[in-house]
Amino acid sequence: MYNYIELLKPRLSATVIFSCLAGYLLATTVIDVNLLCKLLIGGIALVGASNGLNQVYEVHIDGLMDRTKNRPLPTKRITISSALIFSLILGLIGIAFLSMINLRCAFFGALSALIYTIGYTPLKTTTPISGFIGAFPGAMPFMLGWVAVTNKFSLETGVLFAIQFLWQFPHFWSIAWVRYEDYQKAGIQLLPSGYKDHKTAFQIVFYTFWLLPISISPILLDLISINSSLDLSYIGGGVVLVFGLVFLYLSFQLLKTKRNVDAKKIMIWSLVYLPVIQIIYIIDKYI
Repeated sequence: MYNYIELLKPRLSATVIFSCLAGYLLATTVIDVNLLCKLLIGGIALVGASNGLNQVYEVHIDGLMDRTKNRPLPTKRITISSALIFSLILGLIGIAFLSMINLRCAFFGALSALIYTIGYTPLKTTTPISGFIGAFPGAMPFMLGWVAVTNKFSLETGVLFAIQFLWQFPHFWSIAWVRYEDYQKAGIQLLPSGYKDHKTAFQIVFYTFWLLPISISPILLDLISINSSLDLSYIGGGVVLVFGLVFLYLSFQLLKTKRNVDAKKIMIWSLVYLPVIQIIYIIDKYI
């Protein structure tokens, strides 16, 4: 059983589910335990299925890299056919639970899994564009929680999607920078230029810069009198902005030095940034 749990990449799945939960809490006014359970079960199942299918496709690639060579499939603790069947059944369970909430929720969940498995995964070894494609399913969870409550794609869902979409570029490119040599063994191309160079560092700065105004956009929407149910106070917005400025500073440091140690700082800060920003949004709503 442990091997199958490991197949689901529980740490990665946990961050995705937290984003989904954050979107739900921002959209709702009353906690619906039944809906929330369906959302969490469906989300966990679908994310786990995507991770499992990813490993089925990349079993030979995973065997080449130090970071992944001890996963269940490269070590043959699980057969490829067993992992495939398990992942497909899990995916169907996930879609079924999300469809019990509403069809839009099921559609966006299924679309996310589809893009991740047949778009991002096979393109990782052929083109750096894979990172851009992978950012779409990666940005779905935050907005999926909102859609589960509202059953519509709105300005608010667009903002939540944009925050997680932009965040992914400095996050994953900093990981790809730090693990560049390991990825090279498997021919994985994630850095936008293909190298740890000025162009890649500049792209990290570029996307981090645009993350700042998007992350405080609920305040900006209020200032220009656009009616939005996604609120952010000046205090909350100020804290979000400070976290974003630290993110941007670290990105500029990498642009200046091109050192692994500075890429690792971005990687660590990105892991702190997203859940903290989501928690600030939630606290700001309920307090």
